[in-house]
Amino acid sequence: MRIRPCIDIHNGKVKQIVGGSLRDESGKESVLKESVLKERLSGENPLRENFVSQKDADVYAAIYRRAMLPGGHIILLNSVKEKEAYEADLRQAFLALKEYPDGMQAGGGITPETADRFLEAGASHVIVTSYVFRDGELDRDHLDEMVRAVGKKHLVLDLSCRKQENGSYVVVTDRWQKLTRLVISEGTMDFLAQFCDEFLIHAADVEGKRAGVEEDLAELLGGWQKKSRFPVTYAGGVHALEDLSKIAASSGGRMDVTVGSALDLFGGNLKLQELKEMAEKLSAEVR
Repeated sequence: MRIRPCIDIHNGKVKQIVGGSLRDESGKESVLKESVLKERLSGENPLRENFVSQKDADVYAAIYRRAMLPGGHIILLNSVKEKEAYEADLRQAFLALKEYPDGMQAGGGITPETADRFLEAGASHVIVTSYVFRDGELDRDHLDEMVRAVGKKHLVLDLSCRKQENGSYVVVTDRWQKLTRLVISEGTMDFLAQFCDEFLIHAADVEGKRAGVEEDLAELLGGWQKKSRFPVTYAGGVHALEDLSKIAASSGGRMDVTVGSALDLFGGNLKLQELKEMAEKLSAEVR
């Protein structure tokens, strides 16, 4: 088990938001001002922000580099259709990648045509979800195109998901706004593991809420990882050191975990070094 840090960027600022509260601006391509976002929090825009930083993304990348925590992810939360906002996200992402070359992954609006830009800027991997789905189904042609563009060893598939009434977990795309028809199962992961280097899986229902992990999902992922030994990072809901114990128990200490809103860096109460030490301890104990 390792701690995989994160840097989420929205409107050119490092933020922590509640999962699924982000909505695309229909037809709008201009960046929303921070004041406008705040005004709309109580209106039609459901965006819920846990934290908005006044520091650039490279400040956080430097902290992760000094803590020797590689493999974290940088996520650009604006749609590529929001041109000015997405460009502002890109500027911040490239600052972080320059600060920690080969130490972080990058995702958000990436296609085969743009992937090289991130790898050349210093990303160890590109993270992809929406591009490999079409009309709710896995698009095998697009998946193959991504593999050809960057190679399996540089590709992370983001299989972030939501729980359904029948207890299954279904992959969501487009900043967790659209349900697909792909169910997270051992068979699904067995198949998709052929095309990528690792999985990143956010439990979108609990992401950013700091109310505990999605235990059923952790059990599903951890059980598969015990058998496959394939790298999986779980994200969503971690709010106490005890949550790491649950994740470690589910996976035999193998599944990595991302902590965002609960970190003191982002206004929470968990310290990065304590999390790192706890993860190392649990990994040794469980195995």
